[in-house]
Amino acid sequence: MSGRRRRRSSISFSAGGSLPLPEEVLAEILARLPVKSLLRFRCVSKSWRSLISSPHFIAAHLSLSLSLSLSCPRHHLISTILLPSYTLKHCPLPPLLSGHPAAAVDFDYPMKSPNNSVRVVGSCNGLVCIAVNGRHFFLWNPSTRMSRKLPDADDRIKNGLFVTKYGFGFDGRDYKVVGILSGFCDSGRSYETMVKVYSLNTNSWTRIDAAFDEGLPFDDVGKFVNGSLHWGRRVGFDSRWDIVSFDLARESSGIVAQPRYVEGGFLPSLGVLMNCLCVVCDFPKISAEVWMMRKYGVRDSWEKVVSIPYMADPWTPLWLGSSGEVLMAYGSCFMVYDPVDGRFVSPTIANFGTFLEANVYVESLVSLAPA
Repeated sequence: MSGRRRRRSSISFSAGGSLPLPEEVLAEILARLPVKSLLRFRCVSKSWRSLISSPHFIAAHLSLSLSLSLSCPRHHLISTILLPSYTLKHCPLPPLLSGHPAAAVDFDYPMKSPNNSVRVVGSCNGLVCIAVNGRHFFLWNPSTRMSRKLPDADDRIKNGLFVTKYGFGFDGRDYKVVGILSGFCDSGRSYETMVKVYSLNTNSWTRIDAAFDEGLPFDDVGKFVNGSLHWGRRVGFDSRWDIVSFDLARESSGIVAQPRYVEGGFLPSLGVLMNCLCVVCDFPKISAEVWMMRKYGVRDSWEKVVSIPYMADPWTPLWLGSSGEVLMAYGSCFMVYDPVDGRFVSPTIANFGTFLEANVYVESLVSLAPA
């Protein structure tokens, strides 16, 4: 064995080089900082820029951010505001759960205009997919402000087909957008549907012919969990409700086994809590139950995590706090339900207004460059 010692690379802690640190130690320190600080620190030196921009560091920073889900210091709400005009705003998640006042901030996003409608298709690993005017899709990192316009999904296909349902996620190697197009073609004589998948790695859409053979999803926006998108769907003469999935890696659809519900007679809807698929069972004028699939694909892992008193307007669960409190979008406001004392609290958010929808995203440095 050679007597030579392997040299450990080091990076100066300051621009003047007064305190050199091993690169792995500096990376451990920097990974604990928010994206805004890291973007500034890239200007300290070439070696800092190289470290912060490296795929290994970006992955480590994301992993740490996701692991802090209970305290959620790097998680934000993003909402589509309707009045006085379409726009996107965001606010940090922790104040909403703790009861402290929060302030929403306007986003500067692609094709921003009061005349352009905008919807959030989904978020994954800090990337957000938005649809502008229902047909122009963008992948966008709100933390780094980088964006990429997708080719039009309806390019070179029949007139009359429009993207009516969609979803966004990550298959482990590639970020993908699923668009389900439908409409009347041939001067209104036939109603047709088509499924297309966009790949960031190839920057192109591909038509998928064998998906959703038993019927199209009912929901507009797919819920991303564990490499698959999920929608609710009504099928059959009895309007049976299914959870239909689309595996982004295999690009094929399937059915997810539901909980063994104790009672029937409820209105179901899908959601995502703590990166787990969940079902909200709304018993009209009685109460609602939230079931969570703790281990994806395992039916026996479904667990009823909370029961919530009856709420007159539709609501969507957004986050589950460390003490079991549930943050939800309720009508055009946010509510936090504490199951310990059974109280509802409406968080105070300045610079906010009537919103169409709300999603949660995490700060990240994830790039929009193809893998």
